Amino acid sequence: MSSRAAIRYAKAVLEQANEAKLGNVVFGDMKSVAATIENSKELRAVLNSPVIKGEDKKKALMAIFEGNSEVTKGVIDILDSNKRINLLGAVAESYVSLYNEAQGVKVAHVTTAVPLSSELETKVLAKVKEMTGSDSVTIENTIDESIIGGFILRVGDLQYNASIANQLDSIKREFTKSL
Repeated sequence: MSSRAAIRYAKAVLEQANEAKLGNVVFGDMKSVAATIENSKELRAVLNSPVIKGEDKKKALMAIFEGNSEVTKGVIDILDSNKRINLLGAVAESYVSLYNEAQGVKVAHVTTAVPLSSELETKVLAKVKEMTGSDSVTIENTIDESIIGGFILRVGDLQYNASIANQLDSIKREFTKSL
């Protein structure tokens, strides 16, 4: 969940990107930034470290994201200037959400124990389009082995939990009620 500050920065970035007619380019950049930070424990540690100087964090980020647009580099610069560089991942995630919302894209979050096959992804996509009435749907697949099998589907405020772990919990609750 993004903080209010991250959402405010993301809104400002979206406005700036749209003015520069670079909304889609910055969207790609922000997806990359969010994924990079999410997938790198070390990078998250650096961004959150009070010991590492802000200018060093900025240099590292500029080197990592050197091929990105000037708008994206500007985000890193302004976050560094305001001593909020640790918010970069949350700002990127918020930007992606705001951009999708502005474009009318529904995002279906599917949690599975194993990666979705392309065939299953197509079926889920069709079902979500039917449920939401939206033609513009994307799927984000998260792998969580703790659900054992099945899936958890979340679209906006709606959630459908068809995981084996959830079914086992239900059975456990029924047994404990009976005792």
